[in-house]
Amino acid sequence: MNHPHIVVSPADAAVDVRRQIQLTGFEPGPVRVTATLTHPDGSTWRSTADFVAGADGIVDLDAQVPTQGDWAVADAMATVWSLVRQTLPSNPARSEETDTLTVHLAAQNDQGQQAQAQLIQRFIVEGVTRREISESGLVGTVFEPAQPGPHPAIIVMNGSGGGIPRQRAALYAARGYTAFALGYFKAPGLPNSIGNMPLEYFQQALSWVHQHLQPAHGFVAITGQSRGGELSLLLASRLPDQISATIAYVPSFVIHGTLRAGEPGQAPDSPVWTWQGKPLANVWQNNPQADWTAFDQRPVNDQPVRQEPAFHTPMRNPDAVAAARIPIEQIQGPVMLVSGTDDGFWPSSWYSEQIEKMLREHGHAWPVEHVRGEGAGHAIGLPNLPTTLIAKPHPVAQVVLTGGGTPEANARANTTSWSRVQTFLAAAVRAHAESRTQADTGTPGQVSS
Repeated sequence: MNHPHIVVSPADAAVDVRRQIQLTGFEPGPVRVTATLTHPDGSTWRSTADFVAGADGIVDLDAQVPTQGDWAVADAMATVWSLVRQTLPSNPARSEETDTLTVHLAAQNDQGQQAQAQLIQRFIVEGVTRREISESGLVGTVFEPAQPGPHPAIIVMNGSGGGIPRQRAALYAARGYTAFALGYFKAPGLPNSIGNMPLEYFQQALSWVHQHLQPAHGFVAITGQSRGGELSLLLASRLPDQISATIAYVPSFVIHGTLRAGEPGQAPDSPVWTWQGKPLANVWQNNPQADWTAFDQRPVNDQPVRQEPAFHTPMRNPDAVAAARIPIEQIQGPVMLVSGTDDGFWPSSWYSEQIEKMLREHGHAWPVEHVRGEGAGHAIGLPNLPTTLIAKPHPVAQVVLTGGGTPEANARANTTSWSRVQTFLAAAVRAHAESRTQADTGTPGQVSS
């Protein structure tokens, strides 16, 4: 008699490591695969799909498309990205923490054959260290790689949800970077909303990283999502001598107002960023072309708000765009842009195309790469995590918004962009080191193959 098994390889690894999943030893015929996750935040998740075991009793989830279920592609990691939340978190503070995730896999057929396995996902891999930072006016968390340093560094920032992006920073550390997950609002000791945020805070963070973390060859990259993407480009253009590479996820090429992340009752066109005590102009302010209709709508019949159409309207005013445009041409280093073509928050692909165009027109001397997530929405991030929460309340305003995309397209964009980011960063680090070596020795650098 056959002995059914679920083989997960590797069974225990970092979140961004792709796994292979095979069923063996099952009688030929239908077999159901179920994945469940009890998240450390208390929420529960589930995905299910049906397959047909062949004469050899094997189901290879990377080679076979389910006959029906929560996913419809040959992809072993669909067991995870197609997980659907069944119950709400009981401890939401753990949702963005670095707790290990254990996905339970089960398989069963009509003959009563059963098998179980676990797929363990780690944000913090063995040897990576974590240190909370509350000094020099800064709030965040530093993750150091397991290997001896010095290491290149990266500052990681969230968008209009605020908080401290520890998960992404921890995985950068797993890939060899000293990562500073920097909070700037909605974190202990910081404001609860965005608005009149001094760029000097981030200037201080950059100085602190250079001085205290002492990155290899002085390499410091910066990355952020959404408003954090806008911020990353803004900082790289204003402080180019301190930033070696920029990775902007679903960014904007103009400065926006506080939108939904301001103080309660605050006008959404209120200033967000200040420099030397003066607010920077945003594209919505005093703009007669701006139409807030799509932004101001409320969910109807449980349908979430898609606010993206509103963001095209202020672009009709060339003077407002010119006043709020981020001076991208001042960036002195490689730039990577990640966007979703079905972004429901704002038109990140179109914004990214404008950034590419501006850099090209100004003869940008460093690599520029745009990873366009076809059919993907706003929530592009780490791979191999659930992508089914497309509509959810805004973390500050609590209005239910749709980020756009589909679970499959968003999962594909997560995987593709994370891989491209690692390649981009590695190339940027090599080029920076060669440039520093050339400057220090006065000899021509050699181009890596």
